[in-house]
Amino acid sequence: MKINLEFWRQDGRGDKGHFDTHTIADVDETASFLEMLDQLNEELFAKGEEPVAFDSDCREGICGQCGIVINGDPHGPLVTTTCQLHMRSFKDGDTITIEPWRSTAFPVLKDLVVDRSALDRIVQAGGYISVNTGAAPDAHSVPVPKDHADRAFEAAACIGCGACVAACPNGSAMLFTAAKVMHLGLLPQGQPERLDRVVNMLSQHDAEGFGGCTNVGACAAACPKEVPLELISMLNRDLMKSMVHGR
Repeated sequence: MKINLEFWRQDGRGDKGHFDTHTIADVDETASFLEMLDQLNEELFAKGEEPVAFDSDCREGICGQCGIVINGDPHGPLVTTTCQLHMRSFKDGDTITIEPWRSTAFPVLKDLVVDRSALDRIVQAGGYISVNTGAAPDAHSVPVPKDHADRAFEAAACIGCGACVAACPNGSAMLFTAAKVMHLGLLPQGQPERLDRVVNMLSQHDAEGFGGCTNVGACAAACPKEVPLELISMLNRDLMKSMVHGR
């Protein structure tokens, strides 16, 4: 396949940034998108040009490091991570535009690499769990309703990639925050700090500069792990409860 690339170049936070172009004449349609970027960098290096910086780690759709906006869509045209997107999703002669996540809370470090440590600080704001989890309990010793367990598993599937932020027109990380709050809020061990947790994590979310949620739903549509939008409503209910209890 012949692929025309338009990719973002930016030398740190203070740089205005611009698009560069390059054509790869022999892309294997079975290659992953990141393997195609590796091929791009090999060709740039051979020409004496600086390779394009991008994030990757496991390349198995697990870690969430490979965040790239492809033709305007976080992670690309399929509901998957960038590393699990393959070039057969494109056609011979296509032009592909590649950009970093766009958010005030995600400053660009280099080219396609952004600083997503704001998500880590939201998680840290959740604090600790006071329930003793040092040993595995006997099976069924702590009953958990089936619907709560299923929803908690769906929330825990969030890999923290930030696609929800990149997709949201407000740059909100509410789906991420809701997933991290509710996967504990739905389980017995998360109950002692449940209301304090939602207040602290939402306060950190706002302090990081993320936008507010207006229920557009683009976050859930772009999520590679299909984290349900309903979690945001559940988070809001917990927030209302915290206000009633004077948190």
